[in-house]
Amino acid sequence: MLSLAWRNIWRKRGRSLMTAGAIGLVVLITIIFYGFAGAAISGIYQRLTERVGHLQVQVASYRDARDFADRLIFNAATVQAALPEAEWLAALDVPGLLEGDGRSRGIVLSGLAHSPAMRAQFKESYLVMGTLPEHDDPVGIALGSRLARALQVELGDTVYLYAPGTLGFGAAAYMVVGLLDYGEPMLDSRSAVVALAAAQELAAPGAVSRFGLFFPELIRLGDDVRVPAQQEALQAALGPGFAVETWRQLEPGMAATIELTEPMMAVFAAIFFILAGLLVMNTIYLSLIERIREFGVIMALGANRRHVIGMVLTESLLLCLAGAAAGAALGGISLAFMAQGFSFPEPLASAYAEFGLPRVFYGSITVAQVLTVLGFTLVTALLAALIPARAAGKLEPVEAMRFTA
Repeated sequence: MLSLAWRNIWRKRGRSLMTAGAIGLVVLITIIFYGFAGAAISGIYQRLTERVGHLQVQVASYRDARDFADRLIFNAATVQAALPEAEWLAALDVPGLLEGDGRSRGIVLSGLAHSPAMRAQFKESYLVMGTLPEHDDPVGIALGSRLARALQVELGDTVYLYAPGTLGFGAAAYMVVGLLDYGEPMLDSRSAVVALAAAQELAAPGAVSRFGLFFPELIRLGDDVRVPAQQEALQAALGPGFAVETWRQLEPGMAATIELTEPMMAVFAAIFFILAGLLVMNTIYLSLIERIREFGVIMALGANRRHVIGMVLTESLLLCLAGAAAGAALGGISLAFMAQGFSFPEPLASAYAEFGLPRVFYGSITVAQVLTVLGFTLVTALLAALIPARAAGKLEPVEAMRFTA
């Protein structure tokens, strides 16, 4: 039956090639679609973890804290010594009132200290003019670009910050040395950055609000499997007085959105395969009509209905799997190039960057997605042949041999 099915496929070579090509094209499009979607998701993952870190360490009660002091890690040096080897950020977030040129805005002042690599990345990602305050600069401040416009201040101007209810001096004068653009209007209009030492002097000597840990080698969402193990180990080392959270816990809305993309992609892939399945069904049905007399002869020679149905299903499977193999080969080659990194031409690259996506994407596909494509191929082959196979199984040998098209 297998040899008969293979021979029957090539009786109408043009039609069979077109059908197999359609399946191959759908498989190719689906793989590339998954690759692009994986690249976009990994891009979001990169930008999100660049901003909040793969892990953050804060005091255990920070979500319920009402007072500024309740959010602070006072033994900051001890905690930092316990952190695993990674790129890091130490931050002290201070709510306050910033005044410049007679205008004032409520802001969150961030005192930052970075590892060298994270400082360079922060400058590249967000600094649009001037420079960042150096780690020992007591008076330099970088403002969000929208905040600077709202206060009508420029580089070199002096601004005044008031932070009542804190544990330091509570007031300070700073000179604007840089402008930042986070790509988010709310952040740009409410954020300012000084050196960590300057913020500690202002509000909380020797303390920080949070530590961020970054693993630059994790560039794809699939690489993130390492993070939960790091989280568990660090939580055990620090004890119950601290909350060690992953980016998923810090940004649950974005994490949920990313998780929804998988079923959405599966729905789109199913639509592609449904359309291809209609073409397969048409090919198998036409082939059945052309060979009704032959089926009658085969059944008269001893083949039962199960053999006939099996032959029709086998033809459909061979068509679909042959096309899928060709499509998967081309898709794999395309994905290999995409995995090396690719960029969209301007102005698309700049437009995507404004939405928080990186300029370089890395295509990727998971084992589950490959199995999904294979599953859709098999289901398409079986469902497309189901109606023709049932019709073939109901043929009576004598009537079939008398059939004329």
